[in-house]
Amino acid sequence: MYYVLQVAPGYEEKTETHIEAILPDDLYGHCFHPTRHLRKRFHGVWKDTHEKLLPGYVFLTTDDIQAVFMRLKEVPLFTKILGRDGDCFIRLSDHEVDWLEKLLRLNEGRNSGQKGGRYEADISKIGFGEGNEIKIVSGPLKDMEGMLRRINLHKRMAEVEIEFMGRSTVVYLGIELLEEKG
Repeated sequence: MYYVLQVAPGYEEKTETHIEAILPDDLYGHCFHPTRHLRKRFHGVWKDTHEKLLPGYVFLTTDDIQAVFMRLKEVPLFTKILGRDGDCFIRLSDHEVDWLEKLLRLNEGRNSGQKGGRYEADISKIGFGEGNEIKIVSGPLKDMEGMLRRINLHKRMAEVEIEFMGRSTVVYLGIELLEEKG
């Protein structure tokens, strides 16, 4: 089950390092902050960049969140587990896990290997269909058209609306244009 930790923005990796040092391997599966692969234009040149997808959040998988919570009190950078309801913690809903796994392609064998690996939303490839209709050809946005709010061809970025911790959130993902509009 996936749970979300809120941490100070900029301290995601440090928090993960502390968690990996404190928690026994059999208490949790993965501990990560998702990133996104983008191409940005700097002085007329497109460069690959890697940025945090949801700054200030670390995801953790476990079947025993209460034991994890007790051990996380030893992590100096840890702030809180989101979704606390009294003595219980609320895991990500199946719908939230679904979009997270699709964006990070966790069920395709990517990003699901050893602990400490990169969990990244790759660039989606797009093209044009009949009537200049934008079609997602490959990548994490494939089959997620219903979540797209807008595509910015100039910035090579897709605006995607997701449900995160029970509320609507917009994230920006990289796209690559396969053929020029013509």
